[in-house]
Amino acid sequence: MTEVSPPAGQTAAPPRAARAATWAVFAINGFTVGMWVVHIPVVEHATGISHTTLGALLLVLGAAALAGMQISGPLADRFGNHRIVPVAGILLGVAVTLPGLAVNWWTLGLTLVAFGFSNGSLDVSMNAQAVVVERAYPRPIMAAFHAMWSIGGALAAVVGAAVLGAGVPTEVSLGGTGLLCAAVMALASRFLLAAPAGPAEAATVDNGGRRIPARTVWLLGILALALMLSEGVANDWAALYLRDGLGTSESTAALAYGSFAVAMTVGRFATDRVSAFAGPVAVVRYGCALAAVGLTVASVAPWVPLSLAGWAVFGLGLSGGVPQLFTAAGNLDTRASGALMARVVGLGYLGLLAGPAVIGGLAHWMPLNVTFALPIVLCVLGVVFAPAMKPPPR
Repeated sequence: MTEVSPPAGQTAAPPRAARAATWAVFAINGFTVGMWVVHIPVVEHATGISHTTLGALLLVLGAAALAGMQISGPLADRFGNHRIVPVAGILLGVAVTLPGLAVNWWTLGLTLVAFGFSNGSLDVSMNAQAVVVERAYPRPIMAAFHAMWSIGGALAAVVGAAVLGAGVPTEVSLGGTGLLCAAVMALASRFLLAAPAGPAEAATVDNGGRRIPARTVWLLGILALALMLSEGVANDWAALYLRDGLGTSESTAALAYGSFAVAMTVGRFATDRVSAFAGPVAVVRYGCALAAVGLTVASVAPWVPLSLAGWAVFGLGLSGGVPQLFTAAGNLDTRASGALMARVVGLGYLGLLAGPAVIGGLAHWMPLNVTFALPIVLCVLGVVFAPAMKPPPR
């Protein structure tokens, strides 16, 4: 493993190998999750389960992921996130092969517990590693890691469509994905940075020995929940709104999520430069404002091109917020960054899971575009509470 600290009196060069390795970790995680997602309909058919049963099992996956996050955070602080990342990643490689072997609802449920737990563990530990790598650079680089995750997911959509079209058995395609994931994790582990590790009182003291207000951690977590809930709304409801609300075809409706996802990926590659110039508070504040405007336009526009533009603006506005929140959480206390990030990432993930369900429930009582008022309000709250991004006083 590579150490962070340079010799006394000497400025270390940015650890480019660690940055590239962390890029690879984020990308292969996005690819692995994406390959599972594109195979969900095939696995559902192979196991003979209903949509309702599948929905329940996906909730089990989400619960297992939350458990993995809360366990891996303190472990990363104790043993070093550079050790937890490859372990969680290799376990994820093993776990993603298992749904292809499931034959009924309970065997699928067991495999999804393993998949969710390992993915949640990797999510927290790789974000903690990204914070360590970013500290060694003179400028923000966190958002680019998240952009690599998005690229991995997009690549999975292309590869998944190809293997499904070619009739490749699910156990073969997911097994190959697992092997690739494990291999990338094993290779990347050689270049990850080892941060100072040791027990610390998470969310209580910072590096200067002063107490960190628990309110700060909760504010960051609630902001993450708000932004990721909004992201989940776009993931699950954008295409449905265009199809049902504006009467488009399925293929045209798919452009709603496509415009959102492309804008978010492009925005994440640009966010680091914006953050270096304007600061993380500005990224969150003005990004949330832009997102609120974009979703408002998307939900009231009577024309498809204007609605698509609104979804793109919504994605652009949301693109930079979550990476900034994760960085802020990880830097509250460098000795307990894993535990702190587990709380913030966990709340964000809860929002991602809950968002589509909440919107679905509201849609029983009001038009779908009216339900979008909820994420719009959450984005406005992001504008108001963005100053929570400011580091604690030393």
